[in-house]
Formats: sequence, C-alpha cells, structure tokens
Amino acid sequence: MVFPFSAIVGQDEMKLAILIAAVDPSVGGVLVFGDRGTGKSTAVRALAALLPPMRAVVGCRYHCDPAWRTACDECEARKAEGGRKSQLVPVPVVDLPLGATEDRVVGALDLERALTQGVKAFEPGLLARANRGFLYIDEVNLLEDHLVDLLIDVAASGENVIEREGLSVRHPARFVLVGSGNPEEGELRPQLLDRFGLSVEVRTPQDIASRVQVVKRRDAFERDPDGFAATWADEEARVRRQIVAARKRLAKVVVPDAALERAAQLCMSLGTDGLRGELTLVRAARGFAALQGDLTVGDAHLRRVAPPALRHRLRRNPLDDSGSGVRVDRALAELFAS
Repeated sequence: MVFPFSAIVGQDEMKLAILIAAVDPSVGGVLVFGDRGTGKSTAVRALAALLPPMRAVVGCRYHCDPAWRTACDECEARKAEGGRKSQLVPVPVVDLPLGATEDRVVGALDLERALTQGVKAFEPGLLARANRGFLYIDEVNLLEDHLVDLLIDVAASGENVIEREGLSVRHPARFVLVGSGNPEEGELRPQLLDRFGLSVEVRTPQDIASRVQVVKRRDAFERDPDGFAATWADEEARVRRQIVAARKRLAKVVVPDAALERAAQLCMSLGTDGLRGELTLVRAARGFAALQGDLTVGDAHLRRVAPPALRHRLRRNPLDDSGSGVRVDRALAELFAS
C-alpha cells in the first residue's frame, strides 16, 4: 500500500511536474531536489498507483505497445506468426538502486539456462522493466559515473543495446527518468542534469498549519493504510481521469507563434545553451494546458512551467549570487511586464 498522491500536502510544483511528465513523456523526466523528508520519494511511488493501466502485448518482456509499427524482436516474431494479443497492465515504476551492477541495469546472459540447457538467452534488466514507464533513482546525484554514462546514452536513443558474452540484443527502452536527491550531498553531473526536462526544488513547509497537516495525514496512513486510501479514493480517481483526459487532449493543444516567441525571448534573456530549453518549455506548457482543459498555450501556461523547465539550464553567473529560480522569476517579470 502506497501513500495516495493526492493526499500529499503542498509541494504543488513537484506534483504538477510529475503530472505533466505523466501526460507527455516527451517533456523528458523530472528531477526533484530538496530537503530530506519532504515527500520526494512518496510522490514518485504514489505515481504507480495513480496512473491508468496501459495496453501491452501479452508475454512481452518489454511491455511493447501492440499499436507500434516496430517493436522488439520477440513481438515482431509474434506478429509474423499470426498476430499479437494484448492486455491491460500497470504502468511500470521501477527503482534503480545506487548499488546496482551494470548487468542488473542493462540485462545479461541468463546463466541458469546457459548452464542447464546450453542456450544463450538474454535476461532483461531494469531498463527493460521500465520501458513505457518510469525509472526512479533516489539520491541520483550519488549515482556512479559508469551508470550515468549508460543512462545518458539510453535516454537519448530510446533503445538499449547489449553486445557481450556472445549476445547481441537490442530492445526498446523509452522511459521517463525521475530522480530525487539532496543538494547538500553533491551536485549532479551536467550531462545527466541536461537530460531532465523539469527540475523541481522542494522545501520543508514553514507554516504550522501545513506541518500539522502533514503529520496528521502520515500518522493516519500508517495507522490504517486501507482506510486512509479509501478516504482518498475519490480524489485519486479524479486525478486519474484528469490525466486520461489530458492525454487525449494533448494532440489538439495549439502553440501559437506568439507563445513560441515568448519562449525564445525568455531563453535568450536567461542565456540558456542550445534549444532544449525552448523545446522543454513549450512541451511542458502544452502538457499543463492539456491538464487545465485548455486548447491553446498562453502566457499563463508559460509562466507556470518556466521555473521548473529552465532553472537547471542556467549558467552560473559569478557576479550574481542569487539562485537560478530567482533569476528565472526576474526574467519572467521583465518579459511579461513589456
């Protein structure tokens, strides 16, 4: 039993970023940095119970979508043999432990079958389990460098390629990367930081009412998990319906040239490198509009998602000791005041 997503007190930016990523995975994942005990891991684990099920090919180890024109080799073989049956399955939310070996992450030779049957067979890893779902890394800033390099390659290509021990396997590995951590324990490598679409900062609540509410809800959940979940079932169902409706609406949401120009002006004023900032900002604004039930992206959508979309893409300015979030807020105020 996991704590209900909708019962999390406050942390609105974090919850919104996760919902946007659930609506449009092309946004590129979510990084949640902040104090310990602020609901970072709770929110991610609650996502698994919140998401509506997805349709996948029966027996596929990679949860291939039966609607895909191209899929894994096993599903292509099934198609050639006369079709692929499908079923509804939960969206995977897979944990990647810090101490995981490379074989556990990417997959390796199935030693049991190799020894007992003399067959070279592939044993899928965590990347295979996370395909079409979410890959969650707690304390992502402490992840070993060789796993960081691996994740960067797979996140860029959407495919996991294994060439070792006489095996030559490739399979789809399209997942939303979600990371959490405490900035006091070390910074994230820039190459991996750039792969996260949205970056969220969470802090310990500073008002008594919120802190009391957090303690009350957590205590009630630990005393009676089933009863607490039942209390929040209607709200969870409402959020689930919101996600489903937003996914259907997403393709109809229009981003006018005026919004694109606003996004470009904002990124230029902040000095972000490349065009990934604009792309993420526009995609996040479109996802937010879909969640809100709007069919056109406007200034309000851009302003709401600009901080998480851009704060982690700013160069450090030695002459400006203000945080990146403050710099984004300042640029927004200047742009939308004109």
